[in-house]
Amino acid sequence: MRAFASAYQDRQIVHQLGGQIPWRHNVEIITKSKQLEERLWYAQQTIEHGWSRNILVMQIESDLYHRKGKAVTNFDQALPPAQSDLAKQALKDPYVFDFLTIADDAQERALEKSLVEHVRQFLIELGEGFAFVGQQYALEVDDDDYYLDLLFYHYKLRCFVVIELKNGPFKPEYAGKMNFYLSAVDDLLKHKDDKPSIGLILCKEKKKITAEYAIRDIRKPIGVSQWKTRLVESLPKQLRGKLPSVKDLEKELGR
Repeated sequence: MRAFASAYQDRQIVHQLGGQIPWRHNVEIITKSKQLEERLWYAQQTIEHGWSRNILVMQIESDLYHRKGKAVTNFDQALPPAQSDLAKQALKDPYVFDFLTIADDAQERALEKSLVEHVRQFLIELGEGFAFVGQQYALEVDDDDYYLDLLFYHYKLRCFVVIELKNGPFKPEYAGKMNFYLSAVDDLLKHKDDKPSIGLILCKEKKKITAEYAIRDIRKPIGVSQWKTRLVESLPKQLRGKLPSVKDLEKELGR
């Protein structure tokens, strides 16, 4: 107990936070996080969200503490203060999709399909509050059909979240397209009690200053984040995208 309290540097903290989660959770936090503030944050998040030990380890190893709330956004200008703070904390940067094994040059539709196939892992990475509404969600405007890559509803923010996927660097025109989508969603889908819809543009490369300029004067709330797959990026280029998918492995095992 003395070593436990020393790790948290305060016996009161041990009883308030560390004492509310299982011992093995505390061991993972203490051994994998070195800073007191970071340890307390993971302990608080475990209590708040009821994380299992496996989920806790995954969040620590993906460095969630340093990613949460780091997306480039215009929320301060586009949303009321209370809603802005909540919305910023709902996004992160970068998003880590280690469960994907797609090639570097895969089209956005292949990325989107793979994320939907692994929707449980995708929802865990997105964070608490996201409910999946649809893939290639159709909107009709002026007799033309437009398709949203992914549509979610965030039950804590009480708003729709439109996600556009890009397997390349951020481009300024993506912000204008997202602004159009959000206007359409607010008119066609949003309930009168819902908050303004939020857009999230996920790119292979973020280009922070370009993204800041692109969304600065847009009135609709938009965030820009990077996505990456650490496992695939650690492989030699000639091997990326060559790994079998989970579905391929299950098929072989079934034989």
